[in-house]
Amino acid sequence: MAVPKRRVSPARQGMRRSHHAVKPKQIAYCSHCEQPVITHRICSNCGYYGGKEVIKAKEGE
Repeated sequence: MAVPKRRVSPARQGMRRSHHAVKPKQIAYCSHCEQPVITHRICSNCGYYGGKEVIKAKEGE
């Protein structure tokens, strides 16, 4: 089994983990109802995605 010969320095360890940072969610606005929506998701307000109705909206709204 491979075992490291030397201890990994904090700088090298940080460089390896540089891509692990948590990024904020991307917010877009629905083209149909102008409500904020997470990108690549169906709008929970109107049910549209990509300019087409994917699911029926509730009749109470």
